[in-house]
Amino acid sequence: MKAVFMTDQGKVRQHNEDAGGIFVNKDGHRLAIVADGMGGHRAGDVASEMTIAQLKNFWEESSGISTAGEAEDWLRNQITQVNSMLFNHAMNHLECEGMGTTIVAAISTNRFVTIANIGDSRCYLLNETGFNQVTEDHSLVNELVRTGQISREDAEHHPRKNVLLRALGTEKTVDMDIKTIIFEEGDILLLCSDGLSNKVNEKELSAILTNKDPLEQKTSTLISLANENGGEDNITLAIVEFSEFSEGDE
Repeated sequence: MKAVFMTDQGKVRQHNEDAGGIFVNKDGHRLAIVADGMGGHRAGDVASEMTIAQLKNFWEESSGISTAGEAEDWLRNQITQVNSMLFNHAMNHLECEGMGTTIVAAISTNRFVTIANIGDSRCYLLNETGFNQVTEDHSLVNELVRTGQISREDAEHHPRKNVLLRALGTEKTVDMDIKTIIFEEGDILLLCSDGLSNKVNEKELSAILTNKDPLEQKTSTLISLANENGGEDNITLAIVEFSEFSEGDE
């Protein structure tokens, strides 16, 4: 297993409200996370950084997660705890009122990947069947597409594209999507904030992920392309590749 994480402020924002990372637990399994913070002056980065710090601590102390059910339970329970922590922090700190964050997180083992998401940060899977988005955006525009009110083409330029229907930390309770997929040698997982997915289309994402460059170069290329296409938002991504004989395997 190989994994790379990278974040960039972009060309317009004054600071980076994205956070994330790739963390290893006591069994050698990886947890990749991308969080895109929002709300209040400097509160977005508080929400995303608190989320990552807490999940990192939870994950690095964990062990014995060997089935999809155990991975799904772990993500559901820990993300629920983080939601309560963020909500209570915002209630007790006026400067953080209304803060929240998206989250997309993936537990990767040598047999499966379990993915949880809230908001519009995405997970894509590249495998023998092609390049596909695994997660569903929890956004107003995606709901309009899903219910047939607008087309996917209209959604790309909709004035309310950034309106989220779900976020971590903004309500006392939160619903999340969790799913498990088979992860096989040669498959690649891409987790990213909308600073990447809004600026680099799926054809370009697929082309870069399938080239022969090392993972670190692919990551840099994706961030550079998002910046070349405007870079109006922070850009954050994690790439996980199932490469059975790579250095640092599980």
